[in-house]
Amino acid sequence: MTTTYQSGIVAEASSDALFITLNVNRSEISTLRSALAATPKLIEALQQQFPDAELHAVLGLSSLIWDELDKQRPQYLAPFPHILGKETEIKPTDVDLVLHIRSSRHDASYQLAHTLFAALGKSVTLVEEVRCFKYLDNRDLTGFVDGTENPAGEKRKTVALVGDEDPDFKNGSYFNLMRFVHDLEKWQKEDLKTQEDVFGRTKHSNQEYPAAEKSVHAHTKRTSLKDENGQSMEILRHSMPFASLSEKGLMFASYSKTPVIFNLMLESMIKGDEHGNTDHLMKYTRATTGQAFFAPSNQWLMSL
Repeated sequence: MTTTYQSGIVAEASSDALFITLNVNRSEISTLRSALAATPKLIEALQQQFPDAELHAVLGLSSLIWDELDKQRPQYLAPFPHILGKETEIKPTDVDLVLHIRSSRHDASYQLAHTLFAALGKSVTLVEEVRCFKYLDNRDLTGFVDGTENPAGEKRKTVALVGDEDPDFKNGSYFNLMRFVHDLEKWQKEDLKTQEDVFGRTKHSNQEYPAAEKSVHAHTKRTSLKDENGQSMEILRHSMPFASLSEKGLMFASYSKTPVIFNLMLESMIKGDEHGNTDHLMKYTRATTGQAFFAPSNQWLMSL
């Protein structure tokens, strides 16, 4: 049964994923509308075809195309931020549309990707397709566990889904996507202690350093933010590694009921704190893309 929200937003981690970015042919908006309206039922049909594959998908739309489809827009929908730090620059590479497809079987992921791409037809052109996979026990290719701080259970919905604060877009989610390419040759030259200090966490046992022992440049320090009431600011991560013999990295993917938290985390990493302390993990990786989307509810999609 189709959920009110797109199931791929909050479902548990998968072992296989596809991230597909697309641009819309503006002369084919009516074709696009029809295809988007059919998306929830197409996904549901493939989920029934592969009942044991834990198959999920999310379709997200950027600010570049949104106004072609709806006169109203989500409260915080905006292009990906351009962030310039002392040593690192993050540039937006926004596209119109994204498909985030994931499952426990690549054949199921592929079949759903093929079905949705065929349904979109001539209304879109492919920008990039990246296949990701579970590496060991949910580790990044740096060897460190990824997504340790993710919310669990029903809290995943609380963190990721828009609520009554924006009722017209309730059960949607803000989706940020970045493609990081790692310099693993440089990383692997570092000794274990240096690597652990960069993350602020032990590598093999995945134990976070006590706050007093954590460097101001540690990744866990720079991405652990609190609001004015001292509450942790959370996002739901679905990041996964990708690799070929020539290029290796991480597709960073996060969902939240507001993009403000993600933007603050990225600024903390790149611009640093009030003293200019930045995230030293960025010495070993570079972002080649930065894209912002809104993943609307299934009801919004079907209303098209």
